[in-house]
Amino acid sequence: MSDLSIRIEGRAGRITLTRPKALNALSHEMALEIHATLDRWQSDNRVALILIDAEGDKAFCAGGDITRIHAEGVAGNYAPTRQFWRDEYRLNVALATSAKPVVTLLHGFTMGGGVGVGCHAQLRIADESTRIAMPECGIGLVPDAGGSFILSRAPGRRGEYLGITGHRMDAAEAIHAGFADLFIPRDDWPALTEALVSEGQIEIARRFARDPGAKPLADGAAMIDRVFSARTMTELNERLDRETDPLAEAARKALSRISPLSGAISLRLIREVRQVATLREAVTLEYRCTHRLIDEGDLIEGIRAQVIDKDRQPCWRHTGFDQITEAEIDRFFQPPDGGDLT
Repeated sequence: MSDLSIRIEGRAGRITLTRPKALNALSHEMALEIHATLDRWQSDNRVALILIDAEGDKAFCAGGDITRIHAEGVAGNYAPTRQFWRDEYRLNVALATSAKPVVTLLHGFTMGGGVGVGCHAQLRIADESTRIAMPECGIGLVPDAGGSFILSRAPGRRGEYLGITGHRMDAAEAIHAGFADLFIPRDDWPALTEALVSEGQIEIARRFARDPGAKPLADGAAMIDRVFSARTMTELNERLDRETDPLAEAARKALSRISPLSGAISLRLIREVRQVATLREAVTLEYRCTHRLIDEGDLIEGIRAQVIDKDRQPCWRHTGFDQITEAEIDRFFQPPDGGDLT
């Protein structure tokens, strides 16, 4: 496939995303091919580890191919997107449970579906350009591709904060929140890659690790925990209005732009996922939400406003968080008509 470079080098199976002009956005075909390759390499004795990286300077993977989702959605054809999510979430679980250790090099934008490919690996490496985020509420979706599972395990209420505001984490913040493991400067990546390929041992990456520096999310922990422990989005907004530090101001701006429905569902989702034990259970809950959001939520309108027309003026189904009832949120957590993700 032209969007992927798949090969064995030394002791490593290598997968490189090769869509730099599209910020390495993940298509359905790419997800299927990566999964098939993972399955094939589980029994290949030549492969000691699997190394996933991406071409270009801007992004490891900026998310799923949402322009395609929009085109199919406006035509009322939701089945292809639902199938994509089923296969994508299965890939996320396969990455997390691979018997062969997976290493990912997360440069630039790593968002949404890119988190699904890059952040369920056994060893996740960030550099000075890394910006990791779950920005789905801004397009009318919820944190998916297993992102809700990582968010739910972040310290304190950082998961709710990151999942609802879409805050872009640098390397230090991503390590603090559990989305990455090591900071290794980009100039050291060629030597790192050569060592991984030749030795086939992920532990050697720690030789290259450096201190990532300050962790603003940790510095803002008290405010985040005060605000994002609120029971509802309405209460959360009220608490946020009483805060004065710059992190709170940025959060207020973020909440003013997101889909109210997606924010409310995401708050519930992260907390529901905090109660489950496995990524497999998490993506089952995610799929219940995303399956409905494509036609009962704001997803198609959000993609239009942010990506297609770029007018940044979405017409959300609700104008405020106070319009959303618990019963409405409950509906998104019911098994879909075609049954749960398996």
